[in-house]
Amino acid sequence: MSGPTLGAAGDQSSDTSQAAASDPLTDSQNRPPSRATVAVLAGLTALGPLTTDLYLPALPALTTDLGSTAATAQLTLTGSMFGMAFGQLLFGPLSDRLGRRPPLLVGMTLYTLATVVCALAGSMPLLIAGRLLQGFAGAAGLVIARAVARDRYEGVAMIRFMASLGVISGLAPILAPVLGAQLLHLTNWRGTFAALALVGAVITVGAALVLPESLPPERRHTDGIGSTVHAIGGLLRDRRFLGYTLTSTFAFGALFVYVSGSSSVLQTEYAISPQMYSLVFATNSVAVVGSTQLNGRLLVRKLPANTLMLIGLVCAGIAGAEVVLASGVWHLGLLGVWPGLFLLMASMGILVPNSNAQALTMAPHAAGSASALIGTGTFLCGAVVAPLSSAGGRPSALLLGVVVLGCAVLATASYVLLCRPGRDGEPT
Repeated sequence: MSGPTLGAAGDQSSDTSQAAASDPLTDSQNRPPSRATVAVLAGLTALGPLTTDLYLPALPALTTDLGSTAATAQLTLTGSMFGMAFGQLLFGPLSDRLGRRPPLLVGMTLYTLATVVCALAGSMPLLIAGRLLQGFAGAAGLVIARAVARDRYEGVAMIRFMASLGVISGLAPILAPVLGAQLLHLTNWRGTFAALALVGAVITVGAALVLPESLPPERRHTDGIGSTVHAIGGLLRDRRFLGYTLTSTFAFGALFVYVSGSSSVLQTEYAISPQMYSLVFATNSVAVVGSTQLNGRLLVRKLPANTLMLIGLVCAGIAGAEVVLASGVWHLGLLGVWPGLFLLMASMGILVPNSNAQALTMAPHAAGSASALIGTGTFLCGAVVAPLSSAGGRPSALLLGVVVLGCAVLATASYVLLCRPGRDGEPT
């Protein structure tokens, strides 16, 4: 199975150009979709990070309120992430069969109802069940937003559009805990879930009103579950698709161990105040937004995809190594590890959009299934690496750096061994 590569996709065929000219979402490769459509897709992209991270500052309070333990309360995070991972395996292929809108609207409606259940939960088991369903249903938004991008764009245009969404997906996991902490000044942990329910309802209504169907009937899979299984199996046997997917997966692992562990690591090991930690977060937010915009607006036009992927991978590896050396060898304190964390976030703005776009380029025939596999891999990896920065019983910058470096090495190995840049004789 072989899909078009990035450069090849940049030269559109006449058929693709004609199809784009009558596209309800975008009139051409050079004309962006409406602001309302972008807003809905951005909301869907941000939904996953908001769901997992917005309530984290309220975790101690809800643990006490429900008479539970910290270990049990952590299952509310794990359940949500596993729900998102496996929900994408349902909604992605389903959107290839039924079109994008029906599964999206059903999933978002269920997400809103599940979030209401979380807000009203009177026991920890009920909250965990609500979180599992919330993540499972919310997966519809994550997987279908990527599939819509693949339906409408090719090559550089797709990378630019995904880079725009990448600003949101990069900022959301970083800013969500900060927003959650501010919400606690106004309400309690139940109010945090009420806010998420409101966000879900607004996105659902917005999708129903402004998001057009992007998958025409003639491109849908109509052969039943066997066709879906065959499509997923074919994608997993596609060496290059698997390589790009694993590259994205391990890159997300490096990102998630930072997002989930940096608060405890930096405030515990370096005894900084919450205000100082917010400054570190804000600075790194600038890094990921800046690199994402630079990638989408300039780099994809100037450099081959292989070069951009390697730049991102090398930067992520250097970032992990710098944190390890600064914390475990040179003992340089916060000012020593901060540059490594900044470089890590900057590398994500280049690496994640390009690896996702390249993976989706391999699967024009099954964008929903491809998006599901990408999303499942990233969330499973995130669930595994999240607690590793505190694996020794105490938050550690050294462990955080080791995990970042390990993820960077695995991502690089996946890309070099499976995608084989420059060795297959294919244009890039």
